[in-house]
Amino acid sequence: MVHVAMTIAGSDSGGGAGIQADLKTFQELGVFGTSALTAVTAQNTFGVSAIQPIDATIITAQIQAVMDDFDVKAVKTGMLFSAEIIQAVADKFHWTEIPLIIDPVMIAKGGASLLKDEAVEALKNVLLPLAALVTPNIPEAEVLAEMKIKTDADMEEAAKRMIALGAKAVLIKGGHRKEAPYAQDFFLGADGERFSVRSPWIDTKDTHGTGCTYSAALTAFLANGETAAKAVISAKGFIHAAIEDGLEIGGGHGPTNHWAYGRRANKMMEGVVVNG
Repeated sequence: MVHVAMTIAGSDSGGGAGIQADLKTFQELGVFGTSALTAVTAQNTFGVSAIQPIDATIITAQIQAVMDDFDVKAVKTGMLFSAEIIQAVADKFHWTEIPLIIDPVMIAKGGASLLKDEAVEALKNVLLPLAALVTPNIPEAEVLAEMKIKTDADMEEAAKRMIALGAKAVLIKGGHRKEAPYAQDFFLGADGERFSVRSPWIDTKDTHGTGCTYSAALTAFLANGETAAKAVISAKGFIHAAIEDGLEIGGGHGPTNHWAYGRRANKMMEGVVVNG
């Protein structure tokens, strides 16, 4: 049986992030991908040069059209851009039991802002309480938790603060902690389950779309019936392979390799370590 997942996110004309990365990831993991487009960006490996948000009523219509016809097993959000769009998305999912994975996209790899300042409060107060799992990187977690994150203890405290905002589980991605010995992420569930998952650092500039791809892999594994914790571990293997087997295309921060995981067979989890 083929399961269906949905991504609600912006378009990346360079193909490495956003809707494009999400759908490629779903496909690689055997999940049928559907989508609702929130914004169009003019973007390549050097950065974002223009953004055009989609009208909230069209976003709502896209979501409804998918939900009316497909048995969607998991949904992820990416670039939502404005408080109006965040509210429109929340209005469609406050009544459903479908797992909602929130990737709180705020800043593009090249530094462009992908979330309006006034939208942060809407993200915290409207969308996070609906999240089955929220997946911020360190800078995003610092904004959502309103604290600086330097240590493992800081990551845990920030996760607790997001659980207090209503999220059922939190995964803080540690890729910005370059001083750490590993690329280590921290998972905390509202039920108290906690663990870290790590992989070796990879010396590469080609990391465009890693957050989108990681959260899309999580969504696909959840759509296929895995628990949140197991999905995190499997998705870590997916993104580690995607970064390690780089494509070396584009002149800036190049995209990750979305088909690497499937081609590595039994080596696909190599280097991934879980500390419970």
